Amino acid sequence: MASTSRGDALALPRVQCPNHPDSILVEDYRAGDMICPDCGLVVGDRVIDVGSEWRTFSNEKALKDPSRVGDAQNPLLNGGDLTTMIGKGTGAASFDEFGNSKYQNRRTMSSSDRAMLNAFKEISTMADRINLPRNIIDRTNNLFKQVYEQKSLKGRANDAIASACLYIACRQEGVPRTFKEICAVSRISKKEIGRCFKLILKALETSVDLITTGDFMSRFCSNLGLPKQVQMAATFIARKAVELDLVPGRSPISVAAAAIYMASQASAEKKTQKEIGDIAGVADVTIRQSYRLIYPRAAELFPPDFKFDTPVDKLPQL
Repeated sequence: MASTSRGDALALPRVQCPNHPDSILVEDYRAGDMICPDCGLVVGDRVIDVGSEWRTFSNEKALKDPSRVGDAQNPLLNGGDLTTMIGKGTGAASFDEFGNSKYQNRRTMSSSDRAMLNAFKEISTMADRINLPRNIIDRTNNLFKQVYEQKSLKGRANDAIASACLYIACRQEGVPRTFKEICAVSRISKKEIGRCFKLILKALETSVDLITTGDFMSRFCSNLGLPKQVQMAATFIARKAVELDLVPGRSPISVAAAAIYMASQASAEKKTQKEIGDIAGVADVTIRQSYRLIYPRAAELFPPDFKFDTPVDKLPQL
């Protein structure tokens, strides 16, 4: 039994109990009934369940696949990825007298879409290995699609292009990674990634911001387990060294590593050159060379509020 609330003529009829109009009805999904919780009156019956129907329709009963419409649409693929895949037949009616399957997938995906899909999987795998967020993966996929459709890097391996696109996406999103970090999660050499990087920038007529010591400092210090005070001191030292032009021609990564070494040696949390080099991806010799350039003016580089565990004049001279 249902009553309609008075009001606007366009309002939908409201199902309610005539004896308890303010009660919140309970829906029995199995029987399709709407029941009043106060008096037990069945107010509505044969109610249609508009929820999802979580049943599997695949032949492989062991697999948990309650999907009815396939994967989500991928806008990066041509045709919107609206393809139909025919499952493997299991009954006698699925095969002819020679044992061949009657229904086969023919040209379900173009070769270009297949190549892009493989590249997208490789990009996702590399990003997962170095814990990159989804927005960087999406930007990398878009960059790869642009490069692939322009055919400007014809002859280069798709894995190399994907690795270079990932490097560019990290730079553009403000979370740069070093060439060595990208090289470690891919099967491509550092030299080849560098070549593709330059070619992509030229082909897409785009640019990336210059990397600075601050882009890597927090991540390197966090991986080394250094406290916040040491991280702030290392950031201050590296920035001051660049401002005073003490490290001309040195890469920001080597300057950051040298600054971390100096800050850690002045604190209670001392780290060796090898420990810092393993995290930063630079050689011990490189750290020593940058450290020697900033050591003579070490007293000017530390922040005023830094608490020294080891005085400046006692720092290693290398």
